[in-house]
Amino acid sequence: MKTKKGFKMRTLLGEHIIVAEGLEQVNFNKMISLNESAAYLWEAVEKKDSFSVDDLKDLLLAEYEVEEKIAAEDAKAIAERWIEIGIAEE
Repeated sequence: MKTKKGFKMRTLLGEHIIVAEGLEQVNFNKMISLNESAAYLWEAVEKKDSFSVDDLKDLLLAEYEVEEKIAAEDAKAIAERWIEIGIAEE
């Protein structure tokens, strides 16, 4: 999967948000707020040509003290959510 072109993470008043940039996203009318771990993942993969759920899991394991099963579940959930809201694609 990969992040969709035209979406960038910004930090505003301590909050991490994804915003649309450019004409491709002109109809995008909401901001997406990310918690610290989601922001960490986005920053790690936003410029990659592709990444997998396993890549997200490995990033979580490298950064946080979390069980592998929990990291895998969280990585799958965030990937599915990013695809659902249209900021990433398979």
